Parts: sequence; C-alpha cells; structure tokens
Amino acid sequence: MSMAAESLTMPVKGMTCGNCARSVERKLTATPGVTKTSVDLAGGRATVEYDTDLVKPEVLMDAVRQLGFEVPA
Repeated sequence: MSMAAESLTMPVKGMTCGNCARSVERKLTATPGVTKTSVDLAGGRATVEYDTDLVKPEVLMDAVRQLGFEVPA
C-alpha cells in the first residue's frame, strides 16, 4: 500500500524559544496523516511530511494557528 506522501515547509511566525518549537512539532506530529515533522526555530519554519489522502495543508496550517502562531498564507 503506497501513501501519497507530500512535504510542506511553512513559515511559522512567533516562535521565540525551544518550547514554542516543541509545541508546534507535537501539535503537527499528533495530526492524523502526518508521518514526520521537523521545526526550525532559528529559521522560523516547520517542515511536515504527510499523506495527502489523509490531511490537507490548510489543516496543518490551522493546527499551528490554533497554538497562537502566525502562518502567513
């Protein structure tokens, strides 16, 4: 069974510390369909590998916004 794997790198504004980055990483990793997450605090971005059949980019961006961070469209 093959997944429709996609990778998305999104800017995340408002992360100021390691805790911010970890909460973004946890939130994204907990999203159904996400296979891998890496957050670059210094670069202000999150890279997510996900199954396009299970989750859409908007859902991933909204998950980060729910934490109070800005994800420019």
